Amino acid sequence: MNEFKMVSLPHSGKVTCDLKFLGVESAKKIQKFHQSFPMYQPTPLAELKDTAKELGLGEMYVKDESYRFGLNAFKVLGGSFAIGNYLAEKLGKDIGEVTYEELISDETRKKLGDITFVSATDGNHGRGVAWTANKFKQHSVIYMPKGSAQERLENIRAEGADASITDMNYDDAVRLANKQAEEKGWVMVQDTAWEGYEDIPTWIMQGYGTMGLEAYQQLGKRPTHIFLQAGVGSMAGSIAGLFSSIYAEDKPIITIVEPNKADCLYRTAEANDGKRHFVTGDMNTIMAGLACGEPCSIGWEVLKECADHFISCPDYVAAKGMRILGNPHGKDGKVVSGESGAAAFGCVAEIMTNPELADMKQKLQLDENSVVLFFSTEGDTDRENYKQIVWDGKYPSVK
Repeated sequence: MNEFKMVSLPHSGKVTCDLKFLGVESAKKIQKFHQSFPMYQPTPLAELKDTAKELGLGEMYVKDESYRFGLNAFKVLGGSFAIGNYLAEKLGKDIGEVTYEELISDETRKKLGDITFVSATDGNHGRGVAWTANKFKQHSVIYMPKGSAQERLENIRAEGADASITDMNYDDAVRLANKQAEEKGWVMVQDTAWEGYEDIPTWIMQGYGTMGLEAYQQLGKRPTHIFLQAGVGSMAGSIAGLFSSIYAEDKPIITIVEPNKADCLYRTAEANDGKRHFVTGDMNTIMAGLACGEPCSIGWEVLKECADHFISCPDYVAAKGMRILGNPHGKDGKVVSGESGAAAFGCVAEIMTNPELADMKQKLQLDENSVVLFFSTEGDTDRENYKQIVWDGKYPSVK
C-alpha cells in the first residue's frame, strides 16, 4: 500500500499575513465581475447527509464545480478574472468598472488591438483561458504536459486556441510558455508565481474567491473542517485565505491534500525551513490537475499560516472519491467528480474507514460532530478515464 503521510504546522491561532486581498470584500467585487457574465449561475453545494453518517461524520458538503460556465471545472474563474483585470488596466479602468459585455464589444477590441494569451495546463485552466480569450475576441496558445488527455486537448482547441501536447512535465511546460511570452510579446496567464511574475497569479487566486464566497453564502454555517486538494496551491490558498479571513481565530481546521507523486506543498511544510521544496520528474499521478512540482509562492505564503495539516496520499484515494461521489449512500444525490476534483473527498473517506489510519483521523479531529466542506473542482473532463475508474474498477484500493 502506498503510504499516507501527514505533517501539521503549529499555529499561534492568529494569522499575521495580509489576507485582505482574499477577504470577503475583495471576493464580493470579484463575484460582481463574474455575475456580469450572462452564463453566470452559482454552482450547487451538495449536502451528503446519508454518506456523512455512513462514514462516521456529522455533515458533509461538496461544492460541485462541474456546472461552472458549461466548462465542467472551476478554473475559468481564475483565468477570466485575471484576463479581465489585465484588459481593464489596458483600458485605464478598475475591474469594478468593467463588465463582460464591455469586454466582448468590438469597440473594446479595437482599442486593445491583438493580444495573445499563453498558458500551460493539464486541461481545465487552459480551457478557461482559451474560452475567455475567445469570448473577448483575442487569441490564445496553450501548452500541455506529456500524458495529457486527448479529450482535454480537443476541448481547448474547440475554444479557438492553438493548443498542443508537449513532451515535458507540467513545470517545464510552464517554462516553455513563459519563454514564448517573453520572446513574442504574449501575455502569460499562469497561477504559478515567481519573482517578477506575481500580478496575474494573484488575480487568478482572487478569481477563485467567487467559488469560495458562493460556498460560504450557501452553507450558512461555520464548517469545522475544510479539505482542499492542491497542485501549485493557488486554489487552496484562495479558499484557505477567504475562510481564515472570515472566521479569524475561530477558523475551521484546514487540510491540504496532494498526490504523493507531486506533493510539493507537503514537502515544503515538512521541511518548514522558509524555502519552497520542489518535486521533479514525470509526476505520473492520475490526479492530472494536481501534478505540479513547484508551489506558487503567493499561495504558499497564505497556506503556511492558514493551513493546519498537509497530507500526501496515494492515487487510489482519488478513484475512491470518484466512486463514492458518483454513487453516494442512501438518498444523497450524486456528484460527478474527476480525478483531481475527488481527491480530498476520497482521502477523507479512506481515513474514516481504514483502521490503519485511525491515528490520522484522531489528529484531524474528525468524528460524528464534524461539519466538513469539500470543493469538487472538476467533473468528468476526461470521460473515458472517468468511466474506466467508476465503471471498470481501475485503480482499486491497495491493502
